[in-house]
Amino acid sequence: MAARLTGHDLTLAYDQRTVATSLSVAIPDRSFSVIIGPNACGKSTLLRALARMLKPRQGAVHLDGGLITALPSKEVARRLGLLPQSSIVPDGITVADLVARGRYPHQRLMRQWSRADEAAVAEAMRATDVTELSDRIVDELSGGQRQRVWLAMALAQETPILLLDEPTTYLDISHQIEVLDLCAELHEAGRTMVAVLHDLNQACRYATHLIVMREGRVEAEGDPLEIVTPELVHRVFDVRCEIIEDPQSGTPLIVPESRRRAATPAS
Repeated sequence: MAARLTGHDLTLAYDQRTVATSLSVAIPDRSFSVIIGPNACGKSTLLRALARMLKPRQGAVHLDGGLITALPSKEVARRLGLLPQSSIVPDGITVADLVARGRYPHQRLMRQWSRADEAAVAEAMRATDVTELSDRIVDELSGGQRQRVWLAMALAQETPILLLDEPTTYLDISHQIEVLDLCAELHEAGRTMVAVLHDLNQACRYATHLIVMREGRVEAEGDPLEIVTPELVHRVFDVRCEIIEDPQSGTPLIVPESRRRAATPAS
């Protein structure tokens, strides 16, 4: 598959702390790509660089063949949406008003709010199950509800590429599955999805393209069925495991080695 979004020879850093060097990645078009790896390996940093939220010290990110830094901000926002790991909620804003902000990239001097904007917001709220919260103040919601509202805002942006940094944070297992199922539906409808996840089994179940990171570099990438092995899991996560077939999806299911010792029978 072709790649509309790529990073080449990236050096990524915060102040004096370098997170990654010589990092290259290509997001296959119309894939559901999941970035996974241990804490502090550079997953979210890479996503921020791909979204133009972090300027590389070296190297370049390209969107549709052009330097992403050379594109106007609104043009980038019409092609690429981002759900960050944490966001600041404006004081006193309602759910409906926050989701509506996802339509900002589509507003122009001669084109303000339209029926298309209204429909996009309504559909995004329906898809994320926040319609009944539309008049609530965002600050009054639970963490899981807020996460779904932010996702609705990203969906309302209607971009062909959507980047999600830990979209299941704060969600219980039921809502984690709902969000990931929604992402899978968006992917099946033609959207390119890129998500940072912590749960390797969820990543294997939903990803069509898995990017496994370790210490600021790509350790392996490809179809989970082809690349996920006990050796890879041990090398990246320092966990010994057995890999079996997920009885629901047929994807790799990682079963960590038990650290409990069987009781010694009395002699």
